[in-house]
Amino acid sequence: MSALSILATGLGKRGIHVQSDGAHPRAILTSDQLVLPEFMSEKWGLAQASVAHALAHWRYSVAGRPVRGLKPMGIAIVSAIEDARVERLLLQNFPGMRTRFLKYLSPTPAAGDLSFAALVARMDRVLADPQAQDDNHWVNKARRLFEETAERAGLGDYDAFRAVAAILANDLGQMRVRFDPQLHVVPAAYRDDNSYLWDFTDVEQTSDDEVTVRRMMSRPSGMSVELDGDPPSAGALNFSEACFQYPEWDYRMEHLKPEWCTVIEKSPDGRHVPNPTGIKHHFSRPLQFSDSRRVSRTRRLRRQWDGDDIDLNAAIEVVIDRRMRLQPEPRMFVRRGPESDKSSTLVLLDLSESANDRAEGSQMSFLDIEKQAALLMAGTASLEGNRIAVHGFSSNTRSEVYYTKLIDFGELPTLVSITRVTEVQAGFSTRIGAAIRHATAELLQEKVNIRNILLVTDGTPADIDVHDPRYLVEDARAAVLDARKAGIRSFCIAVDQDGDSYAQRIFGWRNYCVATNPHRLPAQIQRTCARLASN
Repeated sequence: MSALSILATGLGKRGIHVQSDGAHPRAILTSDQLVLPEFMSEKWGLAQASVAHALAHWRYSVAGRPVRGLKPMGIAIVSAIEDARVERLLLQNFPGMRTRFLKYLSPTPAAGDLSFAALVARMDRVLADPQAQDDNHWVNKARRLFEETAERAGLGDYDAFRAVAAILANDLGQMRVRFDPQLHVVPAAYRDDNSYLWDFTDVEQTSDDEVTVRRMMSRPSGMSVELDGDPPSAGALNFSEACFQYPEWDYRMEHLKPEWCTVIEKSPDGRHVPNPTGIKHHFSRPLQFSDSRRVSRTRRLRRQWDGDDIDLNAAIEVVIDRRMRLQPEPRMFVRRGPESDKSSTLVLLDLSESANDRAEGSQMSFLDIEKQAALLMAGTASLEGNRIAVHGFSSNTRSEVYYTKLIDFGELPTLVSITRVTEVQAGFSTRIGAAIRHATAELLQEKVNIRNILLVTDGTPADIDVHDPRYLVEDARAAVLDARKAGIRSFCIAVDQDGDSYAQRIFGWRNYCVATNPHRLPAQIQRTCARLASN
């Protein structure tokens, strides 16, 4: 490896040591050392390309950037974009290296391979080779954004290219592309493992199931809106109104349309009336929640001094540190952590026009039964730290998805809240996906370990601007999956004999039930809330 060390020193104009190590599938780069895999020892051209790529990082990359705010998939995409950026900069001074880089890129994957590794390999090729062509939308989007950023901001603007990587990583999440950080290897054999770019020492210890919700699902700041016509509202009660934008999943295009739906939130104006004497007698027996603490099966504390299992990420770093003759970090265990049983459950009521129809075998409408359930839930709100909210929704096309807070988290039953429930009206259609996304944003503000959405509906998702019966079902399913990734469980009670046809597709076979007796719906909602709070 002495010849490669001379080459690296000559190109980099400083002392750089190159050595061989067979314990790693890709090269490892430090501030003054390049460790090459054993298989490169007899492949001079491949080793030259690896040295040149390392030189590009030494010259144009900032080492040890913190990974705070990035998930593993995001780190991989940012690293791949950074590889392309620094190589492009290097080629300005050493244009002859382009042929070497292109020769040792990973082979083009099969056209039908849409795995993460295949998509990144295809992206690497179109960013490195101006003549390369690809028929994948995401790959072509990567090329377009990369070239536009290079022309607008210049190749030296790291932050601009990191923004491009964030967009691409978000698109992969929307495309449901799976990423396993334990199995990921940089596709191109001559490129290093990108550990030079990142500093993992300050990574927060979070649970495996806690993920940051996508930026387009987060609530923007509210702004006042004026509505044409009279949307469903709680009579003459005063509500404050705010407008929020959410995406919508198009299963035909396999694309998440950004800012496609407008949710108009109607919140109580904040007035509170003291609880009248005897008001508690109007409510049923409160739900019984467990106040014990439990050991979670999903929440695991990483990088501990001792524990039940080995932290694989920490163990890999220990091996690397030992190979590099560095002092390894001794905290390399995983153990289970305590988790409080406190919960927040948001009951989401369908307030569409069909709710005005009479329930089967009753003189009461489905809306009246929903109101009974909401009043029963009001009596159990905020007991023993287990918080309950009752919200309702309806829609009049994607531009007007009405979302009404009937009883909010932490709100005690008062004359105002009771009147708010009894006077609410039903109308318009049922756009479930947008309502679930807004409910998810509401629940993410709750500082508890267990968060649930309980949807109560009497029919399949539908709206007047959608003619494909499957479209809103698939959008609702995507919203439920996004909520699940954010650590929120969604459950459905379908008061509909045909509820199996759509509820199972949206929520999964374990997360819904069909209510055959509408009169028992209030009690069934209470039992379901109690069960969700204890799971």
